[in-house]
Amino acid sequence: MLALAAEAAGGTEHHLVAVQLPVSLVMITPIEQALRGRGPLPAAAGAGLRAMASAPLHGGELPGMVDQELADLIRPGLTPAQACVLAVASCPGVTDVLLAVSGAPHWGEAADAVAQPSLTAAELREITGVLAAP
Repeated sequence: MLALAAEAAGGTEHHLVAVQLPVSLVMITPIEQALRGRGPLPAAAGAGLRAMASAPLHGGELPGMVDQELADLIRPGLTPAQACVLAVASCPGVTDVLLAVSGAPHWGEAADAVAQPSLTAAELREITGVLAAP
């Protein structure tokens, strides 16, 4: 990607500073890869790029799919929406979480989620394991 950016810029100097990709508890592959030190998130970090996680709530569908039991596994006391946002924000290599909300209360809820201490790699592995179980 960096080579393409340099080619597009007509030389080695380019202005590519970030990549964006969907990361959520539905689009979980980037989280699983990052926990193994592979995939686009560690590659972006290694290249000095910001990695923006888009669609952390999977188009607004995820809070209705995540029950309180899973939310409490992620972090007790959080709403399902907050738990989903925290899981994405805690993913290794994610520098920004892109989120569209319908109003100020949702912004506050999201801000409270990302203000939480990040989940550890072990916690993220447990969550991805639960989600991968048949």
